[in-house]
Amino acid sequence: MRSNPIQPFLDRYGGFVVDGGLATQLEAAGCDLNDDLWSARLLMDDPDQIRKVHRDYLWAGADCITAASYQATIPGFMKRGLSERDAINLIQYAVEIAIDERDAYWSSLLPEERLNRLRPLVAASVGPYAAYRADGSEYTGEYDLNEDQLLEFHRRRWQLLVDTKADLLACETIPTCSEARALARLLQLTPNCQAWFSFACQDGKHLNDGTRIRDCAFFLAPLERIAAVGVNCTAPRYIPSLIGELSSAVSQPIIVYPNSGELYDVETKSWREESVPAAFGTFGREWRKLGAAAIGGCCRTTPAHIRQIRDRFPWDRSTESYD
Repeated sequence: MRSNPIQPFLDRYGGFVVDGGLATQLEAAGCDLNDDLWSARLLMDDPDQIRKVHRDYLWAGADCITAASYQATIPGFMKRGLSERDAINLIQYAVEIAIDERDAYWSSLLPEERLNRLRPLVAASVGPYAAYRADGSEYTGEYDLNEDQLLEFHRRRWQLLVDTKADLLACETIPTCSEARALARLLQLTPNCQAWFSFACQDGKHLNDGTRIRDCAFFLAPLERIAAVGVNCTAPRYIPSLIGELSSAVSQPIIVYPNSGELYDVETKSWREESVPAAFGTFGREWRKLGAAAIGGCCRTTPAHIRQIRDRFPWDRSTESYD
């Protein structure tokens, strides 16, 4: 059985740093993501922008970058007029881009620099059914498919991503326990594949569909090849409670990569309460104390946020102190 790819980082550093928001950086670069494909549109139109974001997160100290496959699906691309073959190629291209940038980064380091860290991982993002719908249902969990139908929706893209050279899959922003069950069934049917499972939550105890996260975690706890269980695309203020809920249910490493904490005003179409990267880094240190093993960021977080986490998460454990 393939070992957990996250574990060497936990053994050496005591933790694992994940990248931050992809779309946030793309928008900051002037990319228009007002599209049903969201960041996946740039796989067609401007993949170099995606490359640059991956590069920025690696240089910020991320131990893992996540491929731009979150909203990339065969039916989604075919709606835009692409052939099925072209859609398949783009989904796998998302992972190829991330691997190329990871390898280029690693090759650019001096030998003595490589001694101080492990080669970063590439995770292939498996976005929820809601990402394909592009209707905000990741925030409600209100789906029109049952568990078996969700499994069939994910099945083909899942295999396409497994067939790449990604180190693991990132099943993320999961708003319902039924979708987690469907994805877990696919994982159990896929030998030599590891995946983390990360939920989108409405408060400190519940997924966005109202299911208690502890109940979903209990289901995942005994399953094989689950690299980590955790939370993303959730407000930072809920993370301490959610870590507690997960700690009581799973033995796998806990992963948290919340939003920045900013609030979106739908009337002015702008973000309020600007996030301070240094404060986010301090939050990350507290999440570690509470039991999170892997930490990063989601919407509205940037390489500056990840750098702050990295700076509080030393590569050399002998220098680490919680005082």
